[in-house]
Amino acid sequence: MKHKIVVMGAGLVGKAIAIDLARRHFVVAVDINRDLLADLENVEGISAVAMDLSLPGAITEVVADADLVVGALPGFMGYSSVEQVIAAGKNIVDISFFPEDPFPLDEPAKKQGVTAVVDCGVAPGMSNIILGYHNQQMQVENYRCLVGGLPVRRQWPWEYQAVFSPIDVIEEYVRPARYVEHGQLVVREALSDAELVEFDEVGTLEAWNSDGLRSLAKTMDVPNMIEKTLRYPGSIEYLRVLRAGGFFSYDEVEVKGQKIRPIDLTAKLVFPQWQMQPDDEDFTAMQIIVDGVEDGEKKNYTYDLLDRFERDTGTPSMSRTTGYTATAVANLILEQGYSRQGLIPPEFIGEKESDFRFVLDYLHERGVEYSVKISAD
Repeated sequence: MKHKIVVMGAGLVGKAIAIDLARRHFVVAVDINRDLLADLENVEGISAVAMDLSLPGAITEVVADADLVVGALPGFMGYSSVEQVIAAGKNIVDISFFPEDPFPLDEPAKKQGVTAVVDCGVAPGMSNIILGYHNQQMQVENYRCLVGGLPVRRQWPWEYQAVFSPIDVIEEYVRPARYVEHGQLVVREALSDAELVEFDEVGTLEAWNSDGLRSLAKTMDVPNMIEKTLRYPGSIEYLRVLRAGGFFSYDEVEVKGQKIRPIDLTAKLVFPQWQMQPDDEDFTAMQIIVDGVEDGEKKNYTYDLLDRFERDTGTPSMSRTTGYTATAVANLILEQGYSRQGLIPPEFIGEKESDFRFVLDYLHERGVEYSVKISAD
């Protein structure tokens, strides 16, 4: 049975989401930018709508007859958009990674009988789903996630490209990083505790603390949990310089009589340089290690992902790994009857083995392959 799905946001990830969902459903793609919608106007099963979703009542109007909503808006719009979709009584799967605490949305979602899945990308997202699954199967003692999306071509000065809003990317460099050590929540500055890590087919990457645990710090009773972001070696130094120099600051400064936030200027300057060009390709590298006690013995599970740009369709890897996790969960709700209500962090999706396998199989069908190695002490 085909359903009607509204996809809010038609950037590189939103576009991949809309096209994938249109294989099974009717999709309405909504964005303020008509240029972004132009790529979707001739795709069968997609209706493109130009609309400013920040206007009062716009979201309520556009989702009125939707069976489900997928949120792919910038983070600064995320919390409000999810809140409005919940108020409209619609299920939502969101990847905006908004900075606010999502749990106040739990009670409104339950009152409306709504399933609201947030942070449903690759990490956070699939990483949470994997931990959520193993947390039901074993007594997890340690969880470690290393993840990053990078360009194949290392081009000075950034050696980086983004498929997300530039301000959302910069948030990784300024938002304090939280991790759990010996059962205690530890808060460190972003970009701290750098280490070099070797990845097959990629080489040496640099890993540093970022605030990727998000909901896991609240929902999982695991003594040791950490997530680190991966970049090419050397990136941490120039990011620290920019941060220390105030280029990522949200505090307004006056320039020739005009007040501006430095982060807005920085985003404006770097976004054209971070955009993928027609001949650019990217990859996503991720490693998740879960270990603990299962059936009375020590077990270690290591998940590895190396996903690459899809040349046939021109779809960036980060759009695939992020977007297809969201579309897998959207189809889990629509087709498999996932019906838990309230605010749903992704780790809840992994709790039931059949749901976990559905997501893995869905990704496998699209060439996003998670390999797993199991060892026992």
